[in-house]
Amino acid sequence: MEKIKLTTAGGRPYYDYENTMTIGNRGLALLQDYYLHEDMAHFNRERIPERVVHAKGTGAFGTFTVTNDISKHTKAKIFSEIGKQTRLFLRFSQVAGEKGSADSERDPRGFAIKFYTEDGNWDLVGNNTPVFFIKDAKKFSHFIHTQKRDPKTNCKNPTMVWDFWSLNPESLHQVMILMSNRGTPFSYRHMNGFGSHTFSLINKSNERLWVKFHFKTMQGIKNFTGKEAAEMRGIDPDQATRDLATAIANKEFPKWAMQIQIMNDEEAHAFKFNPFDLTKVWSHKDFPLIDVGIIELNQIPDNYFRDVEQAAFAPANVVDGIGYSPDKVLQARLLSYPDAHRYRLGVNYEQIPVNKCPYMTANYQRDGNMQMGDNGGNNPNYRPNSFDDIITDESYKEPEIVLESNVADYFDRNANDNDHYTQPGNLYRETLKEEDRQHLISNIVESMNGIAGEMRTIIIDRQLCHFFRVDMKFGLAVAKGLGIIIDENKLERNY
Repeated sequence: MEKIKLTTAGGRPYYDYENTMTIGNRGLALLQDYYLHEDMAHFNRERIPERVVHAKGTGAFGTFTVTNDISKHTKAKIFSEIGKQTRLFLRFSQVAGEKGSADSERDPRGFAIKFYTEDGNWDLVGNNTPVFFIKDAKKFSHFIHTQKRDPKTNCKNPTMVWDFWSLNPESLHQVMILMSNRGTPFSYRHMNGFGSHTFSLINKSNERLWVKFHFKTMQGIKNFTGKEAAEMRGIDPDQATRDLATAIANKEFPKWAMQIQIMNDEEAHAFKFNPFDLTKVWSHKDFPLIDVGIIELNQIPDNYFRDVEQAAFAPANVVDGIGYSPDKVLQARLLSYPDAHRYRLGVNYEQIPVNKCPYMTANYQRDGNMQMGDNGGNNPNYRPNSFDDIITDESYKEPEIVLESNVADYFDRNANDNDHYTQPGNLYRETLKEEDRQHLISNIVESMNGIAGEMRTIIIDRQLCHFFRVDMKFGLAVAKGLGIIIDENKLERNY
């Protein structure tokens, strides 16, 4: 193996990396020992800002292979022919946990995919759940604050958590998923992924359809119980991270089947609720899953920081044939995600190798932090100009969006759409098995028992009212677990 010389960051070969230059054996250190200062200064700056959400995570490279023809629905080149392969990077994460938190904490899991397509990078940034806690992004920072640390004690605070949830019944659907065993997946390989939001597909005739993306694990669903998850936190806090790396190293490449649901405009207008509501799902019976392709992860990054920590996903990154929807939370994420990356990684974060489009890019962005290319060379940095040959291609123009109103106002997100109980009730009665229902109840009771202070009774009563509306037996079981005696005869009259 060829020997490589130790050098400074500027390339100067350096010899003594263990001993500081001093005046005599026991004397004062000299300022001229540049390598000492370079090494310490770089060390002081090794930690970039932690992600506000999705801080703890891991990821891998892989491929997406088309197995079914959906070209009638979309002109996206990634789906252009059966057998076509596209390289990708997938990052798994926790939503609320800090970078050092345990993998088995009860928390939603991020499921973010970057597809390196010939029309640019497509980032599908979702979770392991098909819904979320809120339906308007103005509530997002407030919700996340409740999942983080109490500003007074710097400890996690169940009172904050349940106070927010009890005041926001739109959270119920996601809360019940989180409090079930789905909130503690055994590993990243054994959970499903979802785009969660409604997006749009645009076909060759420039017709727009609404779409939801699903990723079904081909390893089978496997979750911890609450007790098992708590034990694993003490045994191996990095269990899911280690599991993914070990599986790929052993060539047990994890796979997911990509499937979609499709809805047209007419169906969207006639739908019984807002089809762009992030707190609700589309029935598989009414909108069956359509097979699209297979995702396989087969390469762990050689350097975690370079690829996983610096990976930057943004729902704004769509490609020709894939578009947005009026989902209010999605609309806000189009701004907030790139903004977070510019703060954390620098304005040129998309030049970092893991984020860089592997195909040609051309624009007039120049200068700024983390500029790692040729900065446009001697080409013009303005448009229009008389010198370069960059063109605009009209074939990439998206079809117009027909608005339902020309009135701009602050509309109540729940107006004519305030049924927060039917889908959680269906989840409880029809989706969860009896054992899962018992685990859900015990997990909720354990969490709500942490509610403290003078508002404890009010918060618990308010949340129980929501649970009763979801399902009477469910509410009674939670109340019993909390030691609260309920008169069932009065309940029959009130609910």
